[in-house]
Amino acid sequence: MSDHILYDVRDGVGQITINRPDKRNAMTYAMLGEFIDTIRRAGEDREVRVVILAGAPGAFCAGTDLADLASVPGAERGLRGSAEERGRWWPIIECPKPVIGAIDGPAVGMGAEFTSQCDIRLASPRARFAWNFAHRGLVPDTGAGSWLLPRLIGPSRALRLLYTGEFIGAEEALALGYVERIVESDQLLAAARTLAEAILKGSPFSQARIKALVYEGLGSEVAPHMQRHTSALAECFASDDHREGVAAFLERREARFTGT
Repeated sequence: MSDHILYDVRDGVGQITINRPDKRNAMTYAMLGEFIDTIRRAGEDREVRVVILAGAPGAFCAGTDLADLASVPGAERGLRGSAEERGRWWPIIECPKPVIGAIDGPAVGMGAEFTSQCDIRLASPRARFAWNFAHRGLVPDTGAGSWLLPRLIGPSRALRLLYTGEFIGAEEALALGYVERIVESDQLLAAARTLAEAILKGSPFSQARIKALVYEGLGSEVAPHMQRHTSALAECFASDDHREGVAAFLERREARFTGT
């Protein structure tokens, strides 16, 4: 791995850090490819139960490095994948494990998109968010801004941010329900890890299915959602984690889940 995308695993928590502080963690094409691969790696890593996504202190991700983008003329610029390759557009959502975003400083353009893909967002007081694609003649890069953001904060509020490209600070993001909590910068990663430890007490088998049901359900009618729900519930009934969860309750002890 390069020094721009860092990956660390400790006690069941995998931390991925976008590490290019001199450019406020702006993404080049090479970094983006590595970032997507690292998210996939964390999703497949048996040692990882929860993922924390952060930027080098002082910024989350300032978006695409425009100098790198401009090196390829727009008319010749290819997409990073087909519409069906969701893992290349929505790598964080496609990760089967809970993902916590720890946002310190600006999250702009692609950076804002990646925060939308996180399951839970914690922000420092200096966090700022902007979907400034209209200023560059683009639509939201990953599709999260046009599909997820309206579902997270409502269509009218989302459209205001998408049309204007304006920045919102941590307090407004909290008021909109976009972030879960505001935590001082020097305590942000510790708060994310505390939340991760609470998630670690649950069953990874059921958490993976919960995540899939929630995101697929956002664009689904009730009938197909209930088909997926009943299938997932039947899988859970037959799982080792369910047996362990019941046994742990009856024996008054902490559960020792295996994810199977």
